[in-house]
Amino acid sequence: MSNPQPGIDPIRLEVIRNALVAASEEMSITIWRTSRSTVVREILDFSTAVFDAEGNNIAQSARIPVHLNSMSDCLRTILDRFIPLDQWQDGDVIVTNDPYSGGQHLPDIQTFRPVFVDGRRVGIVGTLCHHVDVGGAAAGSYYAAATEVFQEGIRIPPLRLVEKGVLNAGVFEMLLHNVRQPDETRGDLNAQIAALGIGERAVARMARKYGADSLAAAMAAILDGSEAMMRAGLKALPDGEACFVELVDDDGQSDEPIRLAVKIVKTGDSIALDFAGSSPQVSGPVNNTRAMTCSAVYYALLAALGGDIPANSGCYRPVTVTLPEGSVVDAVFPAPVAGRMVINHRIAIAVFGALAEIAPQRIPAAYYAISYVYALQTIGRKGKGQVYFDIEVGGWGGHAGGDGASALSCGLHNNTNAPIEMVEAKYPVTFTKYGLIPDSGGAGQFRGGLGLVREWRLESDAGKLGAHFERFRFPPHGVHGGQPGSLSSMTITRPDGSRTPLRSKISGIPLKRGDVVTIETSGGGGFGDPLKRDPQRIAKDLADGMISPEKAVSLYGYSEQMGAVA
Repeated sequence: MSNPQPGIDPIRLEVIRNALVAASEEMSITIWRTSRSTVVREILDFSTAVFDAEGNNIAQSARIPVHLNSMSDCLRTILDRFIPLDQWQDGDVIVTNDPYSGGQHLPDIQTFRPVFVDGRRVGIVGTLCHHVDVGGAAAGSYYAAATEVFQEGIRIPPLRLVEKGVLNAGVFEMLLHNVRQPDETRGDLNAQIAALGIGERAVARMARKYGADSLAAAMAAILDGSEAMMRAGLKALPDGEACFVELVDDDGQSDEPIRLAVKIVKTGDSIALDFAGSSPQVSGPVNNTRAMTCSAVYYALLAALGGDIPANSGCYRPVTVTLPEGSVVDAVFPAPVAGRMVINHRIAIAVFGALAEIAPQRIPAAYYAISYVYALQTIGRKGKGQVYFDIEVGGWGGHAGGDGASALSCGLHNNTNAPIEMVEAKYPVTFTKYGLIPDSGGAGQFRGGLGLVREWRLESDAGKLGAHFERFRFPPHGVHGGQPGSLSSMTITRPDGSRTPLRSKISGIPLKRGDVVTIETSGGGGFGDPLKRDPQRIAKDLADGMISPEKAVSLYGYSEQMGAVA
């Protein structure tokens, strides 16, 4: 950290900063080790953070930026509109999942707990978990036909789940009565509450060790230091203006593409982003709230400027975001938002696209840019209803330093893959294919990363499939002469061999025993002219099966003699 406040020892400041990050990580480990659902335990779709006594994000675990960059907005909304700080008591746990009360979407349940030492509030700790189901019209609470948020599941306004250390059992049971997997929801909520206790004790120990005043001063210095580093990173970029337009396939209810437009004005050590010209909010459940859009903007800027800037509320200060109210980037109640990552990833792509005009060698080609979310509702091997929920990833764009990564989770959602052995042991599915897709990465001097294929067969008598996918129409773009990555697809193959291609956004598609679902994700865009690619790289791609001999010739002009000469 740089520029500590006067009177704060820089070594002690670093010790406290890292201790706060460690507290966040302790909470993260607690959730990971005590949660019940695969979406939390295996896919790691959760986040934890520490806030100062006023609700500013100070430190966070190495989890999901799209969560972490918006948790302080949620907390701020709770404090301003629902439960003021002076009403928070020692031992309280505040819970919400309402996107129109600062939340993300209904499956993401957030909890916050104040930290008191000797009657003084010294901080707040928070957790966010994606729950496998929160009710609504579709398993997994992703209903592609939704036109209102009411159809997407139970909405929890900010309220006390725990009051002065006593669980509100009525509220807890009310939540469990509205979900399809109550045992997993119970376990994951208990994991969140337990993690808050771990974080509360860690922050309280710091306040007792260093003094509440010193801890408060250190927290203020941490925010100031992060702001200073953000400003320095921005100042190093050339000044200028740039615009970019990104097109999203559709909202799942019409074939009309969705337009995301951004104008960036970078001046000195600050930056302004204006999304005027973006499409009005849509009927389908892919809209973004303001908090979500800003979260994607902060992620894109931090990713573009480098990984050494501590992510907290301080680094947001030099950034101004202007959003047209009632648009897909700032939807108003009661617009459905469950599939908001359809838009959210592409907001990051639009910001990257505009930044590429200002700093062309810093920004890679487009990545797959969608959380490939799908859910299968079926009857398990023990005759009990189950919801199998999963998230797939794709290829990254090529960049000035090399090829894009293949089948790697983007930092914006930062999920892991669910091991197929674990899935097969728990759910009535058998995987028949899982691997990289040759030729799916966009051709370039530096090739885009490959997408993946994940294919499974239903072993139950019946099931219903839902999905929120993208990139069926508009592939990840290349830059500087690089070619686009591949498109995505999803098909069902029946036992008689007939194949049915599916739309990108679906709910309630009936499946029968023996049906095979095939998911193919997008590869990343290419960087630079393909004809300038090193022949040795092409030869290695051929040997590794990353590209086919036909594409080596048609896209790269490759011949075996070129490889031999190289």
